[in-house]
Amino acid sequence: MTLALVLVVAAAVAWYLQARRGPGAGASAAAEARRLRSPLVRLADLMGVETARGRRADQWTAGAVGERTTAARLAPLTREGWTVLHDRALPTGRANLDHLLISPAGVVVVGDTKRWSARYPLTVRNGRLMHGDHDVTDRLRGLRHETRTVAKTLDCPAIPLVFMDGPPIPAGQLLFDGIRIVPADQAITALRAIARRHRARGAHPGRRAAALFPPYRRT
Repeated sequence: MTLALVLVVAAAVAWYLQARRGPGAGASAAAEARRLRSPLVRLADLMGVETARGRRADQWTAGAVGERTTAARLAPLTREGWTVLHDRALPTGRANLDHLLISPAGVVVVGDTKRWSARYPLTVRNGRLMHGDHDVTDRLRGLRHETRTVAKTLDCPAIPLVFMDGPPIPAGQLLFDGIRIVPADQAITALRAIARRHRARGAHPGRRAAALFPPYRRT
C-alpha cells in the first residue's frame, strides 16, 4: 500500500470516527470542524499543507475544546442542585447556547465560553473591549442576542456571563456593557456569587428550559 493511500485511509477513518460523536458540550462546534475538515483537508493536514478550511476547522476545534473544558469545570454544580445544560438550540434561528445554567433558586445564567490566544491580555480601552490591540467588542453581540432570547422564552431575567479561556485579565474580571467576563477557571466561583446576589422570579424554570432549549443540531 502506497504512503498516499495510507494517508487517505487514515484521514477517512478519523473523519468517520469523529462523526459518530454524540451531543454534549462543544458538540456543534466539533461538528462544524468536522464539516470543514473533510478527508481531503485531513490529507492536506497529514502532508503538512495548510489550507483555509483547515485553519477555520482549527478555530472551531479550539472552541469545542474550550466548551468541553468549561463543562468539566461546571460539573460539580449539578450536585448542588443546579440545572446545567450545554450546547442548546434557541427556539428560532441557527444560534446556540454554549451553557445554560439555572441555580437551585431559579436564577438563570447564559454562559458563553471564549477560547482566545493567551498571548494578549483582555482589557477595556476607551469604551471598547480589547484583546491586546484588537477590538473584540462585537464578539459579544451573539451573547446579547442569546440572553435576550432566553429571557423572553422563559419569561424571566437572564444574566450573561463569559468564561474567558486563555487571555489574562489584569483586572481579575471585567464588567463590560452589562456582561461579566471571568477567567474560565473561576466559573463556579462567579456563578455562586451571581446566585447569591440575584433573586429569581416565578416558578423554577429548570424543567421548561430543558424542553424549550433542546440539544443543538447543526444542519
